[in-house]
Amino acid sequence: MIRANYYSVIEEKLNLLSVRITSRGKLNILDLHLHSESFYHYFLNELYSWNVQNENEFKPNIEAIDLIDRTNFYVIQVSATNSKQKIESSLKKDLIKSYTKYTFKFVSIASDASELRSKTYDNPHRISFSPVHDIIDKNSILTTIKGLGPDDLKRVYNFIKKELGSEIDPIKLETNLATIINILSKEDWNTGDDTPEKVKFEIERKITHNKLKAAKLIIEDYSIHHNRLDKIYSEFDKQGSNKSKTVLSTIRQEYAKLSVNLTDDQLFFTIIEKVQEKILGSANYQDIPFDELELCVNILVVDAFIRCKIFENPENYNYATT
Repeated sequence: MIRANYYSVIEEKLNLLSVRITSRGKLNILDLHLHSESFYHYFLNELYSWNVQNENEFKPNIEAIDLIDRTNFYVIQVSATNSKQKIESSLKKDLIKSYTKYTFKFVSIASDASELRSKTYDNPHRISFSPVHDIIDKNSILTTIKGLGPDDLKRVYNFIKKELGSEIDPIKLETNLATIINILSKEDWNTGDDTPEKVKFEIERKITHNKLKAAKLIIEDYSIHHNRLDKIYSEFDKQGSNKSKTVLSTIRQEYAKLSVNLTDDQLFFTIIEKVQEKILGSANYQDIPFDELELCVNILVVDAFIRCKIFENPENYNYATT
């Protein structure tokens, strides 16, 4: 599933940033903190639709406040030190008197802050501060990200990749799977071939044999493209031997791994998700809207179902075995 792929990349990159801050590595901790502060300045705006500005750009080394949102009335401290003492020290600063109409937010950039949310804090200037809601850490950020809609999730994903991508991007490899998707994405799939009654009967037998209910609709919708995909595979194989075979083998391999723990509809739809993830992780994948990617992957997986590459065949199943 594309959501899972986006989320896993975001989680990986935020984890790495936290590890680097905690371990301090070979970077000067002050330089790393300033880099992280700058990152969170823009990241908080992307994630929460805030209007944060870096207060230190106007008043260097200002105590207790790193970022400020004058639209939503937030004063924000971004800190690698995660403790009750650190928060109370900030709340006690005389500067806070000037922001009593604001809400104080504490962003832990190094480690989990869940224990801090259950504590009571000395807040002498009575600035608005709710530990449960106003202490933010990596885990609470990831929870927020999980709840984003597809457009917002992709926007945050693209921001994270742009800001932190060069630090941990894995080596991407080209795949025939991505190549065939690039080809399919240029086709018009509004019409399909007529499916003979015998073929429909055989596909229906296999659906029933494997107890597929929700997946039945997908298979019936996309089975009409099998003959057309067969012709595309034939052209694809002219580029080199075993091109189409590797695509089908990849889908079958996902089926083999997943079938150990999954069955029926859950197995079918998880295969689709895993195939999507492989395509998104391919160096040669040409980015297309998600619904178009989903359409093309559905066509591939349904075709693999018909060709006996995934799921069990009923007795004497005699349709597509290529």
